[in-house]
Amino acid sequence: MTVPLRLFLIWTLLAAITLLAWWIGAHHGRDSLRPDAAVALSAIAITIVKVRVIMREFMEVKRAPAHLKRITDAWLAVFGLAMIVAYFLTAQALK
Repeated sequence: MTVPLRLFLIWTLLAAITLLAWWIGAHHGRDSLRPDAAVALSAIAITIVKVRVIMREFMEVKRAPAHLKRITDAWLAVFGLAMIVAYFLTAQALK
């Protein structure tokens, strides 16, 4: 597969994932200020997937040494966990 075709397919995948996240967020109910764990966790998961794809494909981490791949994956895991904890702390405070 040529590089331009691969990048186009990855970009299309990222656009589709973005549309999925929008659809999930836009159709979760009328009371948009009420916390909804399923929507929040879906948005966080989609964000983590998108960031990993962007780091691997567009920031050339895919061709980096193994330790750099592990570091970026660990950073992403910590960041994702921090977002989940922040969501649940905020949702608890709103109750």
